[in-house]
Amino acid sequence: MKHRVLFLCTGNSARSVLAEATLRAWSSNRFEVFSAGSHPAGKVNPYALSQLAADGIPTIGLRSKSWDEFATADAVPMDLVITVCDAAASEVCPIMFGDFVRAHWGLPDPAAVEGSNDAKREAFRLGHRIIKARLTALMALPNDAWGDRLTLKQALDRIGFVEPDGETTNEDAIRRKSEA
Repeated sequence: MKHRVLFLCTGNSARSVLAEATLRAWSSNRFEVFSAGSHPAGKVNPYALSQLAADGIPTIGLRSKSWDEFATADAVPMDLVITVCDAAASEVCPIMFGDFVRAHWGLPDPAAVEGSNDAKREAFRLGHRIIKARLTALMALPNDAWGDRLTLKQALDRIGFVEPDGETTNEDAIRRKSEA
């Protein structure tokens, strides 16, 4: 059975698009993957596209879109909605209603990093490493975990704290790079 997953953030130009493209590329027929934003930027961040390309992940068809596309009565029903906004930075996370499991995997917004092009590229690299670590953990969940919503929710909440091995936290790394 294919599980439908929607990644939500504010602008749908960076974090949610990185997650959408990566899970789509990795999951073959296991997941149907989407992303959206509460206030879409209107275009995918070029650093996100560059990072995906650097990691060999297809970018064809990626676009910044509104969550309204997924909130209509005739929209495809989701099994899982994951917010990737950074509440710790006072970023308002979108709230979506429906009969699906919700999880929050907060990430600092690499698109918000100011400074040199190298600092911006590094922010996207680090953000994508965290996303890939969390998606690896998601894909490792056994199929029967999807049958028990409480167990699934607990597992997804734990995944929201997964960091790549040998890496400082994304927030610390992005802060250091933007201060450089």
